[in-house]
Amino acid sequence: MGMMQEFREFALKGNVMDLAVGVIIGGAFGKIVDSLVRDVIMPLVNFIAGGQIDFSNKYWVLSGAVAPGAPLAEAQKAGTVFAWGSFVTVAINFVILAFIIFWMVKSMNRIKREAPPAPAAPPEDVVLLREIRDALKR
Repeated sequence: MGMMQEFREFALKGNVMDLAVGVIIGGAFGKIVDSLVRDVIMPLVNFIAGGQIDFSNKYWVLSGAVAPGAPLAEAQKAGTVFAWGSFVTVAINFVILAFIIFWMVKSMNRIKREAPPAPAAPPEDVVLLREIRDALKR
């Protein structure tokens, strides 16, 4: 029973629960960022570039008989390919995600900033000495 009790205490600690919530929220947030890149940013990049830029199907054929312009999935079945477009897409996702998380943490730190604590009251002997000093001045 001791091990089960210890495991329960471990699993129900605040840090473990916070981590679990963070992982779940992070997974959902990753999907949002993927959609942001795929559905918002890449169309803007395509518009600015004046053409159809689709990084997800960009690759170099390393070996095998791959038809020119074949989709990435077919090219991977037909031979060995270096899928650099997928990496570019993931790198863009990472940069956006890191930027958003940076701003979230910065905002949370600004919200959590507390007013500096009031100075502690001086010890009683200091207060008495000040009263004596003030009395002598009068």
